[in-house]
Amino acid sequence: MQLLLTFLTAFIIAFFASPSGVSGAFLLLPFLVSVLGITDPSANATNFLYNVIAIPSGVYRYWKEKRMLWILALIMIIGYLPGIYVGSLMRTSFLLDPKTFKLFIGIVLMFLGLNLARTIRARYVKEMDEKVKTFKGVKGFVILKEVSLKRVSFNFWEKEYSFNPFGIFAISLAIGIVGGAYGVGGGALAAPLILSIFKLPIYAIAGANLLGTFTSSVFGIISYSSLGYLPRLDIGLALGFGGLSGMYCGARIQKYLPEKLIRISLTILILLLSFRYITQFFIQL
Repeated sequence: MQLLLTFLTAFIIAFFASPSGVSGAFLLLPFLVSVLGITDPSANATNFLYNVIAIPSGVYRYWKEKRMLWILALIMIIGYLPGIYVGSLMRTSFLLDPKTFKLFIGIVLMFLGLNLARTIRARYVKEMDEKVKTFKGVKGFVILKEVSLKRVSFNFWEKEYSFNPFGIFAISLAIGIVGGAYGVGGGALAAPLILSIFKLPIYAIAGANLLGTFTSSVFGIISYSSLGYLPRLDIGLALGFGGLSGMYCGARIQKYLPEKLIRISLTILILLLSFRYITQFFIQL
């Protein structure tokens, strides 16, 4: 019964999270800790295992639809990996008390959620909504135009977008540290930052974000295992296959939804999680 509950929980979370370009692992860790009672760092490793199993189905959909921005994924991975290792060291040494760390995560997520909320009514979101109405059901392809140390640009749905690779790297490194300590690949934190700072369309970056999260999760399992905290295989497999099914279905419906709705959903998820962490810290004092 426990494994069935775990499977269904992962399916539901992945289905609603993947259209926002995240795996949903940041919502599953509270499930592992509060519902299943796994409170030591093996919960982090188990959460990473969920990503490793669940994410490939979503990545495959974006690759098949030619919505994979490979250069963005590569830059994110280069930043994630050292950050994940540092984060795992912090979790197993300075952050064994989850209460204080959850307060920190809550504050960070509150900032990100409010920042993302400000972009919901921005002009470029309205433009993308018009594109959805015009091209609804029509596949949009990512076409890479320029790659340099200062600028990467690409076309998507007849519009050009660009970003600074060093900015993406710096964000990914910082997120890797936080994600490594918390037990998530970083996608939930990276998505709102990339959306709000670089004004990139979530339709084009979701695949790269998931691929970066997958790679960092593999490295996260290696890091925690080397420190003596192995993932719970039975729980991890139930989470993973539930998430795999939910993420595949979620990736299929994403391009049929207005970007504004996706942004609102992501904002609500982040703010709810932030509120939960912050209030629990003060209630437990």
